[in-house]
Amino acid sequence: MKVPVPGMRVGLTFDDVLLVPKFSDIKSRRDVSTKSKLTRGIPLNIPVVSANMDTVTESAMAIAMARLGGIGVIHRFLSLEAQVSEVAKVKRSESVVIEDPITLGPDSKTSDAWRAIEEHLIGGIVIVDADRKVLGIVTRRDIALEDDLGRSLRDLMTPLKKLVTAKKGISLEEAERVLHAHKIEKLPLVDAKGRLAGLITSKDIMKRRQFPSATKDRKGRLMVAAAVGVKGDYMERGVKLHEAGADCLVVDIAHGHSSYAVDTVKRIKRELGSVEVVAGNVATGKGAVDLIKAGADAVKVGVGAGSICVTRVVTGSGVPQLTAIMDAADAADDYGVPIIGDGGIRTPGDVTKALAAGASTVMVGSLLAGTEESPGPTILRDGVRYKLTRGMASLAASVDRKIREDGSKATKESELIEEVIQESVPEGVEGLIPYKGRVEEVVKELVGGLRSGMSYSGSHTVVELRENAEFLRITPAGYKESLPHDIKKVV
Repeated sequence: MKVPVPGMRVGLTFDDVLLVPKFSDIKSRRDVSTKSKLTRGIPLNIPVVSANMDTVTESAMAIAMARLGGIGVIHRFLSLEAQVSEVAKVKRSESVVIEDPITLGPDSKTSDAWRAIEEHLIGGIVIVDADRKVLGIVTRRDIALEDDLGRSLRDLMTPLKKLVTAKKGISLEEAERVLHAHKIEKLPLVDAKGRLAGLITSKDIMKRRQFPSATKDRKGRLMVAAAVGVKGDYMERGVKLHEAGADCLVVDIAHGHSSYAVDTVKRIKRELGSVEVVAGNVATGKGAVDLIKAGADAVKVGVGAGSICVTRVVTGSGVPQLTAIMDAADAADDYGVPIIGDGGIRTPGDVTKALAAGASTVMVGSLLAGTEESPGPTILRDGVRYKLTRGMASLAASVDRKIREDGSKATKESELIEEVIQESVPEGVEGLIPYKGRVEEVVKELVGGLRSGMSYSGSHTVVELRENAEFLRITPAGYKESLPHDIKKVV
């Protein structure tokens, strides 16, 4: 049995260290590259991932993160159908060519059009017959003032004879000219028989200009990851998510160095070999290696580091986050597999330290939970706006999960709570976090701090940042010195 002894190993976290400044020939922080990798096969322009938490990432967050150059992980605490729908919303949000546009028949009603527009977050619907021949198009503008929700779309659509279409295979440049010349927003593509073959929108073209660093797949669609568990419907869920276009599956389990996680990764890779798989969470090099050998394309590192996680207090287990990242990254280097630092990120400097320690990306939860794009309503308390955040091992999250998995809606809440506590002690908490506005502003601050941190170490790339990193352990007095002091802050 290993027991604490004098001279035993010390675990460090972000506030325990600073990076020693190095000679730099970087004249502007814009001259550094923040490109990195989520997995072996998924590059990112910024190394920031939104966490698979139900108060952090659904489609709105995933869309925003991908547009900024990162990626979001749709949480698994939804029904299978709802999670698939969230993935589909991201994949449909923009594209070079929308290959399978939402369509309705001419006898569909105004109410059907509104339902489709709201569900899929789109501005219009192509009207087709049973053979998918284009008959017309209905836009949000066409039905905005229509009082009769039962009116046929045949009466409201712009008919084919007045519709501008293009042949399948048109170049994006030519499509842009057509859209501009005719002052239209949507260009249906048709094959030789007049059947719908795709759709190009002016909105997608403008988004390409507005977000040039967006994380996109080969078809020009925003990339998105989705989480699965290790029990129940995880395989069916993985298959459906993959079919919906999820670019990566994240095997989500609190203790990732377990037979559950290893077996799940093996099965997913065996049955869905083409999909990238992230697995975790682990806190050791051995944990990372075992998941990599099972087939993981990236490993998520962090046990008890999150702001709403109390795993270390409840279980007495964990490794301080900087040490955990270093250990896992050193082990994963031999296999060329990226490490995701999940948890403990409170400041831009923490992002820099995590990447310098060997992480390829960082996963952020609570910092993003208070943003406009995070799920859930804004709550007003004493004149201040808040949003809810909670750990996915918290009591409330565990009860919600029990209701969904077991269909226990008829069970009394007190009985459900007792049942959850008997199965496991909650390892997370929930609370309110101040509303922070758009996620873009939070991410810009994180990435801006990273760029500055890279310039202080003379690093032009994330790879160089790790190579150039020299960590210095500091005392509590050193940490206090790092903070604003000896003044009364105005803001």
